[in-house]
Amino acid sequence: MASIACIPSAPAPGDATELRARARGALLGLAVGDALGAPAENMKPSEIRARWGRITGYVAEHPAGTDDTEYAIFSGLLLARHGSALTPAHVEAAWHEWIADRDEGPFRGAGFSERGTLENLRRGLTAPISAQHRHAWSDGLAMRAAPFGVFAPGRPAEAARLVAIDGSVSHDGEGIHGGQAVAAGVAAAMAGAQPIAVVAAALAVVPDDSWTARCLRRAVAVAHRGERAVRSAVVIGGYPWTDLAPEAVALAFGAYAAADGDFEQSVLTAVNMGRDADTTAAVAGALAGATRGISAIPPAWAAAITPARGSCLPAMAGYHVLDVADLLTPAKAGWTAVGAGEPGPTDFVLAADGTEAPS
Repeated sequence: MASIACIPSAPAPGDATELRARARGALLGLAVGDALGAPAENMKPSEIRARWGRITGYVAEHPAGTDDTEYAIFSGLLLARHGSALTPAHVEAAWHEWIADRDEGPFRGAGFSERGTLENLRRGLTAPISAQHRHAWSDGLAMRAAPFGVFAPGRPAEAARLVAIDGSVSHDGEGIHGGQAVAAGVAAAMAGAQPIAVVAAALAVVPDDSWTARCLRRAVAVAHRGERAVRSAVVIGGYPWTDLAPEAVALAFGAYAAADGDFEQSVLTAVNMGRDADTTAAVAGALAGATRGISAIPPAWAAAITPARGSCLPAMAGYHVLDVADLLTPAKAGWTAVGAGEPGPTDFVLAADGTEAPS
């Protein structure tokens, strides 16, 4: 991969049809990556090989997205409701309305950062204090960051600003940086930027001396040598937690860079590196899906993605990532996405039961 120095900013976004194809590619790509990677979560490459050989497709009998997909839907709906006017108070209210104040069910698959946030919110704490828990550095924001890039095509800085607002309720420090890198990368890809510029956009919105930036640079520097080199450059050997935002985000961008944006190879590279495989593959899928569009996703993989089951967030049951992608992008030339200016054709609110209702 070429040097990331002096990369121009992302080009202007294309027409509405192209934007919608990229938006659908990004969020469907996220869900596909999540479903492909879920069985390999927390595994080592050697363990993956011993069980399946090299993973080249779904290995679960009934592939489905995990909390990564459902939280991305959550953030997408929140963003569709408020757009660029999003505030920490809006995010906090949504956590209460859609998660904390509901019967959450078994809450399967929720990460430590989500559990810590909910405990704090239920104790009456508010942002940013609600994010003061032991796992504020997790990849829980990065996994739900792609909708912000979809909403702000060609505007990586705006995507990074908005995702930091979302993350203020649940994350801090490197957890925020990881989400910003993903949101900015997707925003650049949405505008047709090539992978090298997508990486540059991600690096441009995080502090140069941050752990996230250092991991990103190491990952992309060795990406041409393949997944083993990327993993060796980033993974902290012996550390038990696999949901570190700097590590997971760097593995995802490294997989994307190694594949030069090719969708199948980006996602499969992330999956076969193991660690937090559902999140790394979800992020790689979002980046590659935004880069290549929905047509790059193999039909058999796409067909397996159904509306969310609500297994982690019951309020998200019934929503499909493609519907969320459409909410965040213009339907035709001259129409704006919700919250980006004048009300768009997809302006909506969520009724108390979580269903859509006219605004």
